Amino acid sequence: MNTSAPRRGGAADPARLLAWEVLRAVDERGAYANLMLPALLNRRRLSPRDRGFATELTYGSLRAQGTLDGVLGTVTSRPVDTVDPPVRDALRLGTYQLLSTRVPARAAVASTVELVRATCGERPVRFANAVLRRVAARVEETAGDVAVLLSAPDVSVDPVGHLSVVSAHPRWIVEVVLEALDGDVAGAQAALAANDERPGVHLVARPGRIGADELVAQAAAAGLQAHRGACSPYAVHLDGGDPGALTAVVAGDAAVQDEGSQLMALALAAVPMVGRSSGLTVDLCAGPGGKAALLAAVLATEQSPGAGLLPGGGPPAGAAESLPGGGAAAGARLLALEPRAARAGLVAASLAGFPAAHVVRADGRVPPVRPGTADRVLVDVPCSGLGALRRRPEARWRRTPADIAVLAPLQRQLLVSALDLVRPGGVVAYVTCSPHREETSEVVSAVVGQRADVVTLDARRSPIFADLPADSLGSGPFVQLWPHLHGTDAMFLALLRRRSD
Repeated sequence: MNTSAPRRGGAADPARLLAWEVLRAVDERGAYANLMLPALLNRRRLSPRDRGFATELTYGSLRAQGTLDGVLGTVTSRPVDTVDPPVRDALRLGTYQLLSTRVPARAAVASTVELVRATCGERPVRFANAVLRRVAARVEETAGDVAVLLSAPDVSVDPVGHLSVVSAHPRWIVEVVLEALDGDVAGAQAALAANDERPGVHLVARPGRIGADELVAQAAAAGLQAHRGACSPYAVHLDGGDPGALTAVVAGDAAVQDEGSQLMALALAAVPMVGRSSGLTVDLCAGPGGKAALLAAVLATEQSPGAGLLPGGGPPAGAAESLPGGGAAAGARLLALEPRAARAGLVAASLAGFPAAHVVRADGRVPPVRPGTADRVLVDVPCSGLGALRRRPEARWRRTPADIAVLAPLQRQLLVSALDLVRPGGVVAYVTCSPHREETSEVVSAVVGQRADVVTLDARRSPIFADLPADSLGSGPFVQLWPHLHGTDAMFLALLRRRSD
């Protein structure tokens, strides 16, 4: 039986019903809310007000799931995880309304009871009504103070426990953030709170195709509010609306790309080369292609032929599959590698129209490139994505410390491969969308510590970050961006030069 489909039909409020359907898809099928919700909204004829309410309910309930379950656990006679999942998701939506919206308590309870009736039948209605009435009473008694509701420990005694409760994050993520911020409790609280803010839409105006000012003007002509980004010369921030309405986005002259992601690629491109240039830049983990496309655009003015590919201009038979990305491999200025077919297709689409770029299906750990021949290598490694929790509301409850244990060896292998690829005097940019030190500085230190041929550059000194306060970038020599400080995803950057002496 498909439990994500209403069983009774009829009376459920359409915005609440849509939010419930997304929560069921996330819980039942592992769906991503940021993909599922827009798809459902596009199919339903909801008013703008209902669309906004459905969005708030969906994302808010997913982000606060741990808190909501904690509150429900204080008023139920059985563990929350034993409640029938469709009923539990409805109760989460009702509890979120009572805790975090201006919906009157009576309306929140009544509408949620009707949602249970419409989706789960009559049998659990009395249970849902009783539970939500108790939640409403508890919220009224405590004025909605989560710290009181859940008996959070005092911040001076147990800062991690306190922040975990009041910020609705698993304890281990709080520990990660607090460590990355060198024990700054106030900074950690701000960083965790930023994960609950709805992220803005950032666009990249691809150089050589459209300027940032022109993109801002195009947005204004389409009735969208937009302004230049704070740091990337190619960034444009939308204050709302659909970026797909812009001609430049449809044509591939601009694309959706977080400004922090742009800065990672630009910082690599800005590092001056030492020694004789080969003309080759490699993106070792290119999918879905945003950084590769920006690098291709930035490097498009350089016309020297590509170098370093194996004889014949492509990978050895059976090692990789060549995809169209515009231009022959033997003359590539930028080589983008991606092992998975679907993501490699996305990279090829991003690089369409860049004749000096080429896409190859290959594992970055065994790249089809002669060692020691690339000028620059970008290795944007697979990671936990803890730096983009604001974009994936369910991710904080899906990820576990075990994920890091699996990812870290792969990250080290990819960094070793990147350093082997780059020529003496060339540079590697190691990038992750995470503040977790086991994925960032500890990976770099472990690899560099075994290589006498590598020197770590101070990434904070890159001209790309000149407009940002130096003390906001971390203690160096790496760069750590943060949503609460820079308005970007929490991107990490290390710049490593292969010694030429």
